[in-house]
Amino acid sequence: MSSLVRHVTIDCSDAYRLASFWSAVLDAPLADDDHPGDPEATVAGLLFIAVPEGKSVKNRLHLDLQPQDRTRDEEVERLLALGATLVSDRRRPDGTGWAVLADIEGNEFCVERSAAERAAGASAA
Repeated sequence: MSSLVRHVTIDCSDAYRLASFWSAVLDAPLADDDHPGDPEATVAGLLFIAVPEGKSVKNRLHLDLQPQDRTRDEEVERLLALGATLVSDRRRPDGTGWAVLADIEGNEFCVERSAAERAAGASAA
């Protein structure tokens, strides 16, 4: 019998606060039983667990986001307004590339081009 991935778990200092950030990013609700101060919170398959240690090194695993109803650049601006920070801008003048951002606790993630942007780039080639 095989296994399945039930959650992707992210250690953090404030599970509810970080889950709330990702809830806004993904436009997905937190679990009904999640409340401020809880040591765990869940949103869209991501499980946030409060731990005493702070983040000290680059993530070994990160999420790649693909906007569904806006461009990559519009999504980057929306996420910055939610409190993300730009870590590394890898967008290229030809429209390819991605942006590396960090969430409100410093966990890196990437924002790629939308499917429509990828399709437009492929048809222009």
